[in-house]
Amino acid sequence: MPRCGSPRQRPNDAPPRALSLSDVERLLEAPDLADEAGVRDRAMLETLYATGMRVTELTNLNVSDVRTDLRLLACRGTGGRERMIPISSMCRDWMLKYLQEARPRLLRDGAVENALFINHLGGRMTRQGFWKLIKKHAASAGVSTEVTPHTLRHSFAYHLVDNGADLRSVQEMLGHADLTATQVYQPSSKAKLRDVYDSFHPRDRGGRDEAEK
Repeated sequence: MPRCGSPRQRPNDAPPRALSLSDVERLLEAPDLADEAGVRDRAMLETLYATGMRVTELTNLNVSDVRTDLRLLACRGTGGRERMIPISSMCRDWMLKYLQEARPRLLRDGAVENALFINHLGGRMTRQGFWKLIKKHAASAGVSTEVTPHTLRHSFAYHLVDNGADLRSVQEMLGHADLTATQVYQPSSKAKLRDVYDSFHPRDRGGRDEAEK
């Protein structure tokens, strides 16, 4: 088993597999919102993609860990270390809808449950239970890529780096102990770095113009 916070071993050092933005959108929109379970699933998927949490961190969240007013979640990672992760306004909105409308209906009458995300029995959602849900929604969305909870974690990191986020910030949000673990998400940004260089380096323009003739 790889140590938490270190790069996972992949065949032939292949980079982590991530979803395209269009696949992510289809997956997030897959749950049927006609009942409370669908609203819960949408909130869970939005949270996973908004934060890059591990599935265990997601299912270990308690209601008290959510600060929708500040758009922050308190996440307990490896060794019980806590980190604060920002969430998107979209994720905040789905979290509020879940907390106000769906979660009260999922709770058993008179039950007291600290868990943020709860199952049909009114108890804490398990990582195995969520694993099954994400597989179901991926199939419903017609996403051909194999999807696991970690796929959304990888997608979160790739999409942040591709849009210009610095690796140190991504490392902190992912809860990686070592920057080396975060650097696996950098290859997809190399073409973008070349575009930035070509566009802004003062002594590259002439060479580019020559190449275009």
